[in-house]
Amino acid sequence: MIATSASAEGLGEFIDASPSPFHVCASVAAILDEAGYTRLHEEQSWPSAAGRHYVIRGGSIIAWSGGADTGAGFRIVGGHTDSPNLRLKQHPDRNDAGVGVVALEPYGGAWLNSWLDRDLGLSGRLAYRTAQGVEHRLILVDEPVLRVPQLAIHLSEDRKGVSPDPQRHVNALWHTADAEPDVLAWVARRAGIEPDALLGWDLMTHDVTPSRIIGAQRDLLSAPRLDNQGTCYAGLRALLDAGEKASARAHESEPVGHRPARMLALFDHEEVGSGSERGAASDFLATICERIVLAERGSRADYLQAMAASFCVSGDMAHATHPNYPDRHEPNHRITINGGPVLKVNQNLRYASDSLGEAVFAVACADAGVPLQRYTHRADLPCGSTIGPITATRTGLRTVDVGAPQLAMHSSRELMGTHDVPMYSAALQAFYLSNAG
Repeated sequence: MIATSASAEGLGEFIDASPSPFHVCASVAAILDEAGYTRLHEEQSWPSAAGRHYVIRGGSIIAWSGGADTGAGFRIVGGHTDSPNLRLKQHPDRNDAGVGVVALEPYGGAWLNSWLDRDLGLSGRLAYRTAQGVEHRLILVDEPVLRVPQLAIHLSEDRKGVSPDPQRHVNALWHTADAEPDVLAWVARRAGIEPDALLGWDLMTHDVTPSRIIGAQRDLLSAPRLDNQGTCYAGLRALLDAGEKASARAHESEPVGHRPARMLALFDHEEVGSGSERGAASDFLATICERIVLAERGSRADYLQAMAASFCVSGDMAHATHPNYPDRHEPNHRITINGGPVLKVNQNLRYASDSLGEAVFAVACADAGVPLQRYTHRADLPCGSTIGPITATRTGLRTVDVGAPQLAMHSSRELMGTHDVPMYSAALQAFYLSNAG
């Protein structure tokens, strides 16, 4: 297998530091800074020379290395920073039966039963007033302050439990006295902000149990938010590893021909349709690509030529075959944990893959020396989607959908194989370095 810096331990550390999309961007930015990348801002002028840069727009981040060769375009690995969870409502404080309750709202198809009886922390972003105007600050309360208790089995009509109602059954307990009834004021003080200065918030819950490598052979990773921080981490390590290999080739005077810019594009709001100013359906990716071309004195025609030469791998996690529910999977399409990256195909374009994309990713896996698995969803079950079809529609980029296999997708706690982490990243790295497509 091609050498990679990605590991299951590294992914676990990345996830534990990144409970919200804003923290994902901060974690990625910190690693990029250490690797010599510089942050650019959309409202400012950009340098004309090619380099290694990144831009953050809310909970989305795009990083790239290299210039805009119109003949080679961009090699893009895309993913998303958000994960299903429970988020605070605008008026979250309630008092029921003498207990302080925080009103929560499910985000992004959260598998609600998995959020019951878990110790939850809080994270996100706060907007507040200062003498200079309005500023934002990240907040992370990585300790158990909230809990959504399950109904006792004796109170269930048939003793088989209940399906939680998203309006009534997922609110969290956080105190039994009136000493601190205002959760927003409490969070503001934790962030060093006067409660009266708080103007807005993007606050969400997360399971505070750390990621763990488990199993008799230590070959499973139990963690929250594998969907889709598994891709965020694997794509980031692939971008940095590919940069090192490309530099080594240049020093060795290896002929490389046209060199595409290598880009990592991670978007917020995929779990709710990507329709925001920073989602995959926005102008974020297209704008950044065009500005790279224009900053190097290219024209609009140069930009369009570069996009036509570009290719995007849309990375999202994939469904491994569940050993307890094999009937829920398409026959002859068994996906195994620790079996290698997964190519995802759907004839109704819930995934963007076509034969060209299949070939490009198959070449990348072969170059990386990792096995390739092929996934198709059961035709009688609704298939999820990714940023792939949205990116292809919005930008015209040739796109293929891929992922790493996992179980318990959209649960508060998910499961994947430890060996799949480096194999996934190695395949993405090989894509960055390949001329296929």
